[in-house]
Amino acid sequence: MEFVLPAFAGIITTFALIKRVPVFDIFITGAREGFATLYKIAPTILGLVFAVSLLRSSGAIEVICRAAEPLAELLGFPKEIVPMALLRPVSGGGSTALLMSVFEDCGPDSFAGRVASVLAGSSETTFYAIAMYYGCVGVKKVRHTLIAAIAADLTAVIMSVVFVRLYFG
Repeated sequence: MEFVLPAFAGIITTFALIKRVPVFDIFITGAREGFATLYKIAPTILGLVFAVSLLRSSGAIEVICRAAEPLAELLGFPKEIVPMALLRPVSGGGSTALLMSVFEDCGPDSFAGRVASVLAGSSETTFYAIAMYYGCVGVKKVRHTLIAAIAADLTAVIMSVVFVRLYFG
């Protein structure tokens, strides 16, 4: 497996040389454009990372989760997925850590483990994606996208529970 990437790079370089493409010049141009894109989106991504860190370290996420757990139980959602459902739109890494926590606490074949798995596979890191893609092209007004994305995230949470109930009983 270690040879796949070097072989792929070698094949592309060989093909480019056969076609007489200036490989190094194109590489430098691509690297320059990549740094320009990074320069555009870095403040947005840093702001998002800071906000997530602030919410986690302040304990605000735990307070919000505790407040939402009674409603989740009333609606038939496992309380173990509430933190993941709330963090998934913001942080992919954080929600993956919570997924592993649900697996360790409840088991991957439990109702909560199955719902968490379906949720992880059917939802997006909404705020990260909006920050990354819209920040890259300079879009400032994200109101309609944000509303649609949050509705999609809510739908993913609800349908994860519904389909796990339907499929596994």
